[in-house]
Amino acid sequence: MKSGCFWSVLFLAILSVLPAIAQTQASISGVIHDSTGAVIPGVMVTVTNPATNFTRNAISNEAGVYNFPSLQPGQYDIKVELPGFRTITQKDVELQVQQSARIDFTLQVGELSQTVEVSGTAALIATENATVGTVIENKRILEMPLNGRNFLQLTSLSPNVSYGFTTAGQEDQRQGGSRAAQNISVAGQRSAFNHFTLDGVENTDVNFNTYVILPSIEALQEFKVQTGIFPAEFGRATTQINASTRAGTNQFHGTLFEFLRNDRLDAKQYAFAGERPKDALKWNQYGFTLGGPVTIPGLYKGTDRLFFMSNYEGFKERRTTRTLYSVPSMKMRGGDFSEILSLTSTRIYDPATTRPDPSRPGASIRDQFPGNLIPSNRINSVSNKLLEFYPAPNLNPNLVPYNFEATLNRKADKDQFIQRIDFTESSKSSWFGRYSWSGESEATPFFFNGSQVQTHVHQTMASNTRCFRLQRSMNSGSASTPSTI
Repeated sequence: MKSGCFWSVLFLAILSVLPAIAQTQASISGVIHDSTGAVIPGVMVTVTNPATNFTRNAISNEAGVYNFPSLQPGQYDIKVELPGFRTITQKDVELQVQQSARIDFTLQVGELSQTVEVSGTAALIATENATVGTVIENKRILEMPLNGRNFLQLTSLSPNVSYGFTTAGQEDQRQGGSRAAQNISVAGQRSAFNHFTLDGVENTDVNFNTYVILPSIEALQEFKVQTGIFPAEFGRATTQINASTRAGTNQFHGTLFEFLRNDRLDAKQYAFAGERPKDALKWNQYGFTLGGPVTIPGLYKGTDRLFFMSNYEGFKERRTTRTLYSVPSMKMRGGDFSEILSLTSTRIYDPATTRPDPSRPGASIRDQFPGNLIPSNRINSVSNKLLEFYPAPNLNPNLVPYNFEATLNRKADKDQFIQRIDFTESSKSSWFGRYSWSGESEATPFFFNGSQVQTHVHQTMASNTRCFRLQRSMNSGSASTPSTI
């Protein structure tokens, strides 16, 4: 068997067993006419990504249609050429996540060496599908203020989206951590009705439909909030939050960042009862991003071929908060519950006096402890032992409620790492893969108990976009059909 046939068979075998996955890739298509409006077949169209020099060719068919599916989001240059006509070049065509851009061209009679350059391209109108959504591009992700550097806050820039409401109690109690606080509502639906994808693979936590990996904003190319009429690869949920990580380019780029919050920089708290000391706060969010061609001095230079993007972000929070609680007052510890009569009109009855109610067959009645005072010899020894686990009031010792002030020390640590590799095998085949790791540790005390979150997530994906050339028996022409796994 020839090697070419072997690899084709292997590829088709892999394709047949892999599930279809949601794609972040974009596409360009259009129709080519002459000055009279007639379609022109056989026109060579070339798209080039100037950041990586990735190039792909296509030839318009009998209807004058050309098509470039499965392109990575980014900026592209387009070149249209046919002998007997002037060459057209169009630069800086920006493709966004899941975008199907249509660009038609009209060729003018002339020499092939004559070039018509198109610049200042208008916004591309989505006419190839009915998807409704908003793309938040890299510039807004990096430059808009984000408390905590969570890019999901920017979903509120999309119409019909609300962000930042109260966390659902069930999520907070059963899951906790930052995943329980994503709070995104589209079209008035619950925050659990969202679906997340990252680089075309599932990124939705199965517990409450929250995210799995939350990339650092420096590692994101862009993301799209799709709110209606989704392509078939999504298939569920009210909205799709479809994100794409950044790829390396031929130029080395890097960032080093540190975000600091500290109680020494905060204003004093205002309180009606008088001045209160500031709660202690130490917040550090730091990391780096580095991308470019894979280069080993003296051994390998990956320009135009092999690229990397590495990102790490760490987060440490130490926070002290003062919280009010209600604990048994000093009187209650001795059996004196008279103070709650004036607060709640609650009466305490003596279980030892339980007897049938003569006025209501089958019912029982009891006598109230006079003045809600329980004799000390009537208090169970086990109950007295349990009082050892409750602190004595430190505010208004003989009053309830809110007679105890506690200082809670919250500790939160988060780390995440993303490594992406892109490889241009040829103009007909390109690869990229990503490995992501995330760890989250939170401890929030609450009186004598509290909550603790320990989360460790690993995510790996790989993608190959390959063009096959299918020979036609009717003529000498050919067509390229891209497939993606």
